[in-house]
Formats: sequence, C-alpha cells, structure tokens
Amino acid sequence: MLTEERFARIISAVDSNGSVTVTELMKLLGASESTIRRDLDELDSEGRITRVRGGAISKTGGLMTRDDEVSKRKGQKQKEKATIGSYAASLIEPGDFVYIDAGTTTEKMLPYITEHDATFVTNAVNHAMVLASEGFQVYILGGEFKRMTEAIVGEEALYSLKKYNFTKGFFGANGITKEEGFTTPELKEAMVKQRAFLSCKDRYVLADDSKFGTISAISFGDFDSATVITDVITKRGFKGLKNIKEVADR
Repeated sequence: MLTEERFARIISAVDSNGSVTVTELMKLLGASESTIRRDLDELDSEGRITRVRGGAISKTGGLMTRDDEVSKRKGQKQKEKATIGSYAASLIEPGDFVYIDAGTTTEKMLPYITEHDATFVTNAVNHAMVLASEGFQVYILGGEFKRMTEAIVGEEALYSLKKYNFTKGFFGANGITKEEGFTTPELKEAMVKQRAFLSCKDRYVLADDSKFGTISAISFGDFDSATVITDVITKRGFKGLKNIKEVADR
C-alpha cells in the first residue's frame, strides 16, 4: 500500500471515530506498529491529525477539554441513561458500602435504588439530597463545590476519601478508550474520581455508547480496571470485551 493511501485511510478512520489506536490501525491497514507510528507522527507534523499516546484523535473533535453544564447534559440520552442506571442499582446488595460519583448518568441510578441495608457516599450534592429524602444513609464529601458539574472536588474531598474503603463504586466518564482508559476534562474532578476509584473493591463505569472512542484531557482509571455498564456497543473494537456489560434489552 502506498504511503499516501495509508495516510488517507488513517485520516478517514480518525475522523469517522473521533479517535483511533495504533493497534486498530495495524489491523485495518495490515501494517507494522513502527510503520503506523511513523505515519501518525508525519500526519501530526503536517497538522492533519493530533497525535496522542497510543494513537491519534481528529482535528475536528475527539479531545474534550471542558465539561458541558449539568443542565445541558441532563437532556441527553435520557432513555439510555435510565436503562444503565436501573441495571447498576440492581447490583447493590445488603451491607454494601457504596460510592456514587457525580454525573447525569450516575444520577439515573437513584430512582432504582431499593437496598436500605447499604450505606452511600457521594461527591454530588443532588445525589445526597435525593438519597436522604428516600431514607437512605448517605454521607457527602466536603470540599470545593464545582458549579459546572455540581460536584464536590479539591483537597478536602481527597482527604475525606482516604478514610473510606468501598465495596462498590459507580462512576461517570466523559471518554473511554482502551489505551487512555476512563477520562474526564477537568483535573480536580479527575483527582477525586481517581482517589475514589482506588478505594473501591468493585468498580463500575456507567456510560452510554457515545462515550466510547472519545478522549478527554485527564485519565482517572485504566480501561481494564472496571466493568463498563452501557446500553449497546456500536463502536468498532469494543464489542464482546469481557469487562463491558450491555444492558439495552433489560
């Protein structure tokens, strides 16, 4: 295959999916790892793609560096998020000590939680209010209130998390790739997610299909370190992976 033909196919794959990995391009083009890496470096130097660790992202999108406001995200993918949230809530068992991350997908768990013999900790003010109003035992982290995502973040939140050891944790993510793992746009929020992630015995990331193949600025967990609960997988390279649970037909 001629170099320019490879370049064209790489750019097409990147722009179609938002991001692409070296491994995916090796399979797609039948080329060696060194050839793909050299092609990506060349395309990046020409300004035709953006090179990232493990692959590349599209110049037209791909890398998310800021969050949308909660009010905007609440109206998106409501049916899918409810399906995901319902299944996630069914995983909570008697005696569990549960962390629930801030976010509009984790919020969809709340109406379906029925296990009162469990204790909940969250960094989301709204989550805490909803759980408390239904008679659940709930604790909220202290720290800085981030208006954009309605989450508690910062040094005080990290300090609070040090004393907890959770049986289960449920997290949101802005992007998911096999190389970059679970990502989110803002550093302070990523640090809280990462600290809580490390404190959980079982970790679940709740994400609709649009989050796959997307990369945000900050990684907070490796792809294989959690079970991903999603509605249905349509993105190439994720179908059939052992740590992904599709629940669209529930």
